Amino acid sequence: MRKISVTNNISLDGVMQAPMSADEDTRGGFTLGGWALGGGSDPELGAEMAEGMANTGAMLFGHRTYDHMEAFWPHQTDGNPFTEHLNTTEKFVVTRDPSLELSWQNSTIVAGDAVETVAELKARDAGDLSILGSGELVRALASAGLIDEYVLIIHPVLLGSGQRMFEGVHQQLRLVSNLATSTGITLARYAPAN
Repeated sequence: MRKISVTNNISLDGVMQAPMSADEDTRGGFTLGGWALGGGSDPELGAEMAEGMANTGAMLFGHRTYDHMEAFWPHQTDGNPFTEHLNTTEKFVVTRDPSLELSWQNSTIVAGDAVETVAELKARDAGDLSILGSGELVRALASAGLIDEYVLIIHPVLLGSGQRMFEGVHQQLRLVSNLATSTGITLARYAPAN
């Protein structure tokens, strides 16, 4: 059975909305987008993320996150190692809309109820699955017990508003590992306690 891991930037108060740019996700009138960039470059975090990137299988996205990523990554020519990885990796897009058109290479629709379709995808004998962003998908899968690991990039900032990663989710977790970087970011890996 495939393992599903989630990697997300979150604030110290659990917000995951719009970490990378001001216009990334303004739902609910959120005006604090780009908050994860405040610490500048973090070489320790970059090294950990590059190592994790080398160990991933396919990507699993919610529709909204996929649209945002597809609008950016296929058009990058800067030699960033994340660009090649994201463009060449197999991507599954969980959506209720089976007519959704996907233009990013190596992308496949997984249409239907998120919990049911991802449980079927997880049961296949293939490589592991990684989720970036995709808050609604993460909350649904976490509540159903389908997430095997959370890689949380915790930034030393309190936002006070915005969509929280675990809103409505109740689950006991255990700490697998953690790394505190010189910029104050903590990279914490958690797994379900059971």
